[in-house]
Amino acid sequence: MLIYFLFFIGFIILIKGADLLVNGASSIARKMKVSDLVIGLTIVSFGTSAPELFVNVSASIQDNSEIAIGNIIGSNIANILLILGVSAIIFPLAVQRTTVWKEIPFSLLAALILGILANDSLIDHKENSALTRSDGLILLAFFIIFLYYVFSIAKKSEYKAKEDFKQLSNFRSAAYIILGLTGLVLGGTWIINGAVEIAGQFGVSEYLIGLTVVAVGTSLPELATSAVAAYKKKTDIAIGNVVGSNIFNIFWILGLSAVIKPLPFQPSGNPDIAMTVFSSILLFAVLFVGKKHLLEKWQGVLFLMLYFGYTVYIIMRK
Repeated sequence: MLIYFLFFIGFIILIKGADLLVNGASSIARKMKVSDLVIGLTIVSFGTSAPELFVNVSASIQDNSEIAIGNIIGSNIANILLILGVSAIIFPLAVQRTTVWKEIPFSLLAALILGILANDSLIDHKENSALTRSDGLILLAFFIIFLYYVFSIAKKSEYKAKEDFKQLSNFRSAAYIILGLTGLVLGGTWIINGAVEIAGQFGVSEYLIGLTVVAVGTSLPELATSAVAAYKKKTDIAIGNVVGSNIFNIFWILGLSAVIKPLPFQPSGNPDIAMTVFSSILLFAVLFVGKKHLLEKWQGVLFLMLYFGYTVYIIMRK
């Protein structure tokens, strides 16, 4: 009963944490004259990726590699199809040109690199496939390149002051961010623990749990943050949060997990990596259908239909 109670309370803490984080991050962004997109790609992405980081590091230490890899792959698919789908239905998401031509392709590159590094048996004809420590270092090297890119565009980003924005004090902004991140991590942890316990009762594989229950659980901070940002019409944070989180998940979290302990990979997971690649390509493509560089409500519905269809497929597959 305690697990079910914390599972429910976790949702409330998660959503409130997302609200505080968006307010605090937006306030600091405008005070420092940094664009919302950059804040979404850095502070918000770091915060909302904290549950994935916590789960994966724990899974690596405890030799639960299937949960670690499944969590990241499932989270990245959920980020695009589920979270952007819900956010676009709440409010159409305008996407900046730099995001279309740079950040989204970079997230696609991350998925492709993961597919290459994880398939030793397919590419090098080895008996077993795994993300080794050297693979992890390669992923972390790409993460450093991404951070360098983000901070370079921070200097070039055009800042536009908004008269209707309520400026918060430095102390209050920092408090909002700290409380928001704490709420996201705490709420996400309670939800994950409850979801894994509940799913485990059905006797399904750890990979399936990681790909579905844990992935959606750890993606709830991104869902809450992007949905709140879309409701407040701060579409740069909604988009930047998701794209940044996908890049963080593979290059930072999976890279760090592999460095801690090599992660064995089963070829049966290749269709899921392919789905991650397809989701990134689809996100790029739909921004040129209908209104250019705008994720419309009907496209959000399409994303949700694809996500639920994919979920049914992987459950039946296992």
